[in-house]
Amino acid sequence: MSRGFIAQYAAEAALATAGVASLDRSVVANIKEVIGLEHEGMGVRVSFRTEDVDDVIITVYPIIDFGHVLPEVAWSIQERVKRDVESYTGLNVDAVNVHVVDIICNDSELSAPSAEMLTAE
Repeated sequence: MSRGFIAQYAAEAALATAGVASLDRSVVANIKEVIGLEHEGMGVRVSFRTEDVDDVIITVYPIIDFGHVLPEVAWSIQERVKRDVESYTGLNVDAVNVHVVDIICNDSELSAPSAEMLTAE
């Protein structure tokens, strides 16, 4: 089974997790895109254990929405990626590492006062 195939499932699972805005694009993905090649699973790295081909380690590089609790989002990413990859591929996911790359803030949420703020004044 190819790493790109596994990475695509992992990327889709990570992006479906609440609090994940996007995944970080690596330098390799950017170069492939510039020369016209498609790079599957952007923001995910997959490696196989050398002693057992059915064991994989997945590393996810998410960009998180401001206002979410980072450990909770990371835990949710780990659970969802492990569950989805194992169920769709039949492989054993040995570990899911999460390296938060950035936190982004949606300016429209901060610029518009909420109803609670208006009534509190």
